[in-house]
Amino acid sequence: MPQPTVRIPARHGADLAQAQRSAAPIRRFIKGQAEPDAGEWQAIGESLLQGDEPMDRLLDWMLASCLGQAKPLYDRAVDEGIDALDDAPLPLRQFFAQVEAPPAWLDPQLLQQGAQACGLSGLTGMRVLRDLGLLAGYQASAINRTLVLTGMLEKGAQRRVAETTKWWIDCTRPGGMRHGAPGYRSTLQVRLIHALVRRRVAGMADWDPAYYGLPINQGDMHATYLAFSVIFLLGQRLLGVPLSRRDGAAITHLWRYIAWLMGVDERWLHAEENQARRALYHNLLSQAPADASSRQLGAALIDEPLQRHYANLPWLRGRLNRAIHLSIARTFISRAGMQALGLPGGILPWYPLLSGPPRFAWHCLLRCLPGGRDMLIRRGLRQQEAYLQTLFGKDHPRLSDAPGVPQA
Repeated sequence: MPQPTVRIPARHGADLAQAQRSAAPIRRFIKGQAEPDAGEWQAIGESLLQGDEPMDRLLDWMLASCLGQAKPLYDRAVDEGIDALDDAPLPLRQFFAQVEAPPAWLDPQLLQQGAQACGLSGLTGMRVLRDLGLLAGYQASAINRTLVLTGMLEKGAQRRVAETTKWWIDCTRPGGMRHGAPGYRSTLQVRLIHALVRRRVAGMADWDPAYYGLPINQGDMHATYLAFSVIFLLGQRLLGVPLSRRDGAAITHLWRYIAWLMGVDERWLHAEENQARRALYHNLLSQAPADASSRQLGAALIDEPLQRHYANLPWLRGRLNRAIHLSIARTFISRAGMQALGLPGGILPWYPLLSGPPRFAWHCLLRCLPGGRDMLIRRGLRQQEAYLQTLFGKDHPRLSDAPGVPQA
């Protein structure tokens, strides 16, 4: 008897011609066959219906047994390991047995190398993530829908950038993904937040599952993970930070593990950079085109530099950074994409053109000197920490400040 066909959400490839134009910058960097075959395209569509089964199952138990009592047990297991709990409930023990058993492919040495390579670019890497990852990503209107329904648009662009940056820095510090380390703990807290938001939004009357699929689904988590790895690597090279194949492999490995811990299914994790580029291209083809939420998010994000906590010259530095971010965005986003995001017209990619060559020469020179690479890493890590302080000021983030998360 034939199996029933899975009904793919209507957002999947909703405007393929526009998606191809938006994804063209990624396609140029793919070696070999770029386009998805029929099986790959079907799998991407089906991923929009799939959540994070282990965490969703654990959340079922947490809600059934009183979230206010179960959440502290979860928090302690995240911080100290499941063995720190005497007589841990079976659902909690089953979840952490999976989380605490490293995947067979995990290489701790590559994790360390990936974290060090993330520090090489310093402030440049932060700008890449913000402008080519977050801002360009707002063109995917279906992903934005969750932000709209949870009221996260009203939270403000500055706070969203700061919280995302805090999580990224936690994850990419050397040793940050060891059990109990800040990146490990932050990732598991974000994973629970995703499950809570997924459940809340899916139950809203304004959520259209026939069009959107499941909130915070595998396909959208896959896209986010690839933005932090593929876009991060491509954007740094574009801005003059020379990253070797070894650096690329290490950063790809680091984000493969972060995504695994976040709940992205094994089938969507990539061991090789070109494979990850191809997967990102396929995912972008699936994304729905920009809409009013894209313009609202884009316009707010581009003014975010004006709201930072600068130590001096805030008016001048805010406007200079705004101009730099617009220039970087224009390097990767078409005129039509800039318009769809509500960004000013007539922007030229002056910053990458002016800063890229001297940055490349500076990196190459220092890496030829004894200890030069280590010096670049230390300097880059300090710049990234200083950037986080500029974003937050004295108001440090709490991952629990998210919709659906019980407050202490």
